[in-house]
This record gives sequence, C-alpha cells and structure tokens, in this order.
Amino acid sequence: MADIEQVLGDLNKDSFVSLLTKLIGESKYVQNNPPELIPEEDRVVKHVLNSLLPYSTTTGGGPLIVNHVSYFPQRGNLIVEYPGTEQGKILSFVGMHMDVVTANPNDWEFDPFSLSIDGEKLRGRGTTDCLGHVALVTELMKKLGETKPKLKSTVVAVFIANEENSAITGVGVDALVKDGLLNKLKGGPLYWIDTADKQPCIGTGGMIPWKLHVTGKLFHSGLPHKAINPLELGMEALKEIQSRFYRDFPPHKEEQVYGFATPSTMKPTQWSYPGGGINQIPAECTISGDVRLTPFYSVEDVMSKLQNHVDDINENIEKLGTRGPVSKYVLPEENLRGSLAVTFDEASSGVACNLKSRGFEVLCKATEKIVGHVKPYSITGTLPLIRELKDEGFDVQTAGYGLMATYHAKNEYCLLSDMCQGYQIFTSIISQLEN
Repeated sequence: MADIEQVLGDLNKDSFVSLLTKLIGESKYVQNNPPELIPEEDRVVKHVLNSLLPYSTTTGGGPLIVNHVSYFPQRGNLIVEYPGTEQGKILSFVGMHMDVVTANPNDWEFDPFSLSIDGEKLRGRGTTDCLGHVALVTELMKKLGETKPKLKSTVVAVFIANEENSAITGVGVDALVKDGLLNKLKGGPLYWIDTADKQPCIGTGGMIPWKLHVTGKLFHSGLPHKAINPLELGMEALKEIQSRFYRDFPPHKEEQVYGFATPSTMKPTQWSYPGGGINQIPAECTISGDVRLTPFYSVEDVMSKLQNHVDDINENIEKLGTRGPVSKYVLPEENLRGSLAVTFDEASSGVACNLKSRGFEVLCKATEKIVGHVKPYSITGTLPLIRELKDEGFDVQTAGYGLMATYHAKNEYCLLSDMCQGYQIFTSIISQLEN
C-alpha cells in the first residue's frame, strides 16, 4: 500500500512550524505544577481545533469526527477519528499531552514560552515534550482529512490533558478510560507518542517515592555520648537498607532483553532536618528518595520488603554500624532508643511492551525504513498511564521524535528533521496495517 504513503506525502513543514509557534506561545499557561500552576489545556485545544475543524463533520468540510471531552473547566481532551471501512479495525496515536513541565526564563538562553528557530532546532518549552508531538499528530490528521484516502483502519488521535501530574486524577486519559471512551482502541495497536530519539521505547520503570524519618536525641555536640545522632543513624540505616534492597532485587535477566540502561535502583535524593546550631546534634531528620523499579518486579513486594527491613533494624538497632568510639543509637540509662519510620507516597508500576505484537512489528519496520536502523530501548523513567492502559488490554507501544537530551530540561528543543521522520513513520505504520 505504498500509494497511501504517497497520498499522505511528507510533513508540511510550514504548516507544522506555524501550528507549533501557536502552541509554544501557550506553554506558559499550560505549565503543570499545582497548586501554583494549573494548566489550561483548552488553550492548546483551541489551536488544534482551528486546524482540524475545516476537515470535520462538525463543519461539513470533511470526514474527521471531533470530540472535545472535558472533566474540569479549561482542561479538555480531544479525540479525533478518521473513519475506516472495516468495523473494529483500529489504529490509534495517544499520549500527546497538552501540558508541560515548568520553565524559569531566567535559567534559559532563550525565551521558553515562544518558539525560536535556529537552523534545524525548534526551541521552546514543549517542543520535545510534548507540544511538538501535538502539532505533529495534528498535521497527520489534517492530511487525512484533506486527502481522504480509503483506509480499512479507523485512525484515532487522542490529545490528552494532565500527563505531567499523575497524582491528580480524573482529568486526562484515566478519566477517558474510566468512561469507556477509549475502549474501541483495543481493536488495534495503540502508539503512545511521548518519548524521544525516534526509536521504540519498549520498557519503562515504576517509581516508589519514600521518606525515612529518623528519631534520635538532641544534645550539645561537645557531649556526643549524651546524644543519639539521627544523621549518623540515618546514614548507617540507609546504607543497610540499600544493601538489602539490591540483594532482594538484583539485575533481572529480562532487563537485557529490553535494553534497560539501568537495573532497579534505590537512592536518596533529599535530606532535611528541623534546623539548629552547628554545635547542636539534632533530634530528628528525614531522608527522602525514590526506588526506580524495572517492570519485572512488583511495586507492592518492594514496599513490603522495605517496611520489613526498617522494622528489623529498629528491633536490632544495637547491631547497626556506628561512627566513632562514642557514637551510639541506644542510651540504656535513659531508656532511649533511636528509631526509624518509613512512609511511601503514591507509587506507580513500570511497563514492558509486548515484543510479539503486530503493533511492535509494524513500528520496528517503519522505524528501520525511515531512520535507517531500529534499536529499541528502555528506561526507568516513568509513564504510569501506559501501564494502566496495558492492564486494561490495550496493545501499547511507545515512541517519540523529540530529543531525550532536552527532555524536561532547560533550553529544550527538537529537530525539524526528526519530526519529519516521525511523520513518515506514522504514514508507514498506516500503510503496513492496511495489509
């Protein structure tokens, strides 16, 4: 069906850049960091609708079926369908989210909230993640509406709200799934367009945010034998907990199959204490961090084991390593013991895509044809929504055409040439699935 690729042609660069200019112009208002910054995704929806409505059944100008679905004011999702001839035969592009992470203009070399062009570089917050993909898939659906090729498969694009803050529910794709609005997408491959570097991303990690609260005894630092130093206790306890974690969850053989850059990890990322003088041993401190878990291990199992390890250390705290001749975690004469308490924030599971599915096969062939090689990869970054979709029975595959090097970074940009190849991969996928 090479004629379909010919009909859909190449990406209209001028139209794409024009639309992306408008979308990046809204990026300041779709930053997602509540409660201070609550995105208004309908600002992006407005520009996508302006591009697609002239080719829709809404205006009578074309075959596109457009459904603007909102669960909160100004926070809409957009489902766009190009109808095929065979009932139940579906191809979908999902995950193009209309919110962005925050950007501080003072830290950037250029204005993050307006598109600037430097050769092939399209610069601004959201160019790689994910307004560039919103514009790219909009151009694909627009071309389908313009050219009206006869397809067996219905092609569906789902532009979503609130991907950058999964702790808030009922706004984006989770609500669409709950309402059954995406059920029909189970009839074919679902491509989640929200990664980078033009290669299939076949695995992502789970995340378990944790806090280890350590209680000791406050005292003057010149009399350390009278204190229980929570900082030393926290360091020694965390070292022991990490050692046990890596024994419990070593590198898994499937990680090599999926090309994970790292195995499961547990590490601290923050440390806090109530404050005090430099000559004062504090009474408490809190160490915070995360577990990044490859999808071959259970999040619930990790949380259970970490809790058990903390309980065991508390019961045997005298056996924990100390720091120097007077460092101690028990003061028998005062009937005091240092203690640990672990808590967890909302955790999410990773996903391993089905490497035997038709969707994966087609994506690999299209990538090899357009890019020149195919090298699937996996990362322990999180995409919690796609695990939920897979668990619901969708054939989820993931890809993206921005740059991992600028993903969520300051001075974000994508390459126009990469987006052009992404468009060609999409048309190759559509063509292959017609056979």
